[in-house]
Amino acid sequence: MVKVAVINSSEDTVEMLRTLLEREGWETVQGHVDDIKRGRTDFLKYLETHDPQFIIWDVPPPYDHNWAFLQLVRSSRAMEGRVVIVTTTNKPALERFVGPTDAVEIFTKPYDVEVLIDRITRTLKAA
Repeated sequence: MVKVAVINSSEDTVEMLRTLLEREGWETVQGHVDDIKRGRTDFLKYLETHDPQFIIWDVPPPYDHNWAFLQLVRSSRAMEGRVVIVTTTNKPALERFVGPTDAVEIFTKPYDVEVLIDRITRTLKAA
């Protein structure tokens, strides 16, 4: 079974994504960006415990700091072999700070998660 971690700063967004991903038949686990940044969640232990293949990671403002943190997380040996799909609420603003990205912008309700689902599906088929 495919396991997807949803790492976001909004409880509502985590729940919405969890519900939609589970409808696709994927197991989900969740986490909060701030808990990981502040050390309230041991992310290495989280990865060891849950072992997600995909991580949907939200980059909220301040974009430069949160992007830098994500890059630090991505450089961890524990992240090897995992697919990270970046989401944000304002892709143009994010890219003003960090340059071009493949981030998925989610900012309206209902959220357009088809892009996320499509990216996971394409990656699974390519594997």
